[in-house]
Amino acid sequence: MSIVAGAGPVGRAAEEGLPADDHVEHAAGSPGAPPAPVHTTRTLAAAGDLLRALAAPVRIAIVLQLLESDRCVHDLVDALEVAQPLISQHLRVLKSAGVVHGQRRGREVVYSLVDDHLAHIVVDAVAHVEEGR
Repeated sequence: MSIVAGAGPVGRAAEEGLPADDHVEHAAGSPGAPPAPVHTTRTLAAAGDLLRALAAPVRIAIVLQLLESDRCVHDLVDALEVAQPLISQHLRVLKSAGVVHGQRRGREVVYSLVDDHLAHIVVDAVAHVEEGR
């Protein structure tokens, strides 16, 4: 099954051997609902990279901490009870993924979220897991 525009039939039509242009009502969608937008392979790959950057429990915890307020490394070490080198390593991953940025203030670097979009993803994921308990 392909997720990119123009890549051939997908969904139940493909499973049932129907041509892609035959109308098949999907159980998951509403009848007559417009199709979901199709995104480029590059966009989907970048979204996957971003989600992988958020995939570690420590990085999720860092994002949740930064959602509350900007923090320097030693604040994160104290709050999460994780060794400083490990916090720094995870911050590098988050920074390279564009999730956080650091601003030097004297001898410290204070980290903050680039924007709240990703924090909402993390908060929603945590809430979803906690609902299932």
